[in-house]
Amino acid sequence: MSNANSVNWFEIYVQDMARARAFYEAVLQIRLEALKLPEGGDDGLEMWSFPGDMERYGANGALCAMPGGPSGVGGTLVYFACEDCGVTAARVAGAGGRVEREKMSIGEYGNIALVIDTEGNMIGLHSMQ
Repeated sequence: MSNANSVNWFEIYVQDMARARAFYEAVLQIRLEALKLPEGGDDGLEMWSFPGDMERYGANGALCAMPGGPSGVGGTLVYFACEDCGVTAARVAGAGGRVEREKMSIGEYGNIALVIDTEGNMIGLHSMQ
């Protein structure tokens, strides 16, 4: 493996793309962008990308709706960077999700909160304050 970060892409599987987009856009205060699929790749797959810059630190990813692609709490946990994860977590219920674990300290590494999105996926929120 090169000097690249171990994680360079993520996908969060969803059942209802409109509902999931509304949740992430409201909680993270961002706009997702539709990803164009390769020609001939329209087999029910729909993807919406999180904002990102491939030249900057961190991994980018997308919401993904695909026949046979289940959503829900599983073995993968994606953490989103926030200015203050407590403030971001406070927007979760209003966007249709629920807070699983309120803001908590992880020592010198800052703070995290764990939330459940509208599709049943657990995601993490991370901030240094």
